[in-house]
Amino acid sequence: MPPTRDNLRSIRKYRHAAAAYDRTTRPTWPIRMRCIELLKLDAGDCVLDVGCGTGLSFEPILEKVGRNGNLIAFEQSPHMFRQAELRAKGLIAQGWNIELLCASAEEVRFKGRPDAALFHYVHDISRTPQAVDNLFEQLPPGTRIAIAGMKFFPWWLAPLNLLAWLKNRPYNVRAHELHKPWSLIEPRLQNFNWKPTQGGMGYIGSGRVRGTGP
Repeated sequence: MPPTRDNLRSIRKYRHAAAAYDRTTRPTWPIRMRCIELLKLDAGDCVLDVGCGTGLSFEPILEKVGRNGNLIAFEQSPHMFRQAELRAKGLIAQGWNIELLCASAEEVRFKGRPDAALFHYVHDISRTPQAVDNLFEQLPPGTRIAIAGMKFFPWWLAPLNLLAWLKNRPYNVRAHELHKPWSLIEPRLQNFNWKPTQGGMGYIGSGRVRGTGP
């Protein structure tokens, strides 16, 4: 399947954002670490890093799962992927297990069966039905999910939503869909809970993939 119009728009956005990405996302590092903590990783786990960007989550995840664990990661932006690939090669040379794929969330196919999946600031993926369908078809029941990203402020702070939109727009095609950005993923999870971050402009949540049986 050829890239969708939204895929191409996203790739163009990250062509401009990739060089400074690690620096500009530094303020959200504590949220990244909280998100990884919510996965409750154990040694030997297999983890999927959804839309891994430049691979900033690789080392924190690998430290949790150890040398017997596995990390699966994918990224559709060639410019972001090149940085992730350099990071992954260095880690693989040290004996860590990483499967890194340059693919969109709508098309990616991975070999392993993840115990956990990280959705960290991947708004366009979590707002694209085809992407969510493809990923959850490959996630076994019980897979631990952690998700974080931006959202609109509560209604009483609605005038500030222009700020949320402006901050989201350089990175995401669906920057206008910030009212309940987890809504496509929530029905697929058991015990989904979320909390606001960044004074209400962000969120972080977790749950487990629902079973297919009754």
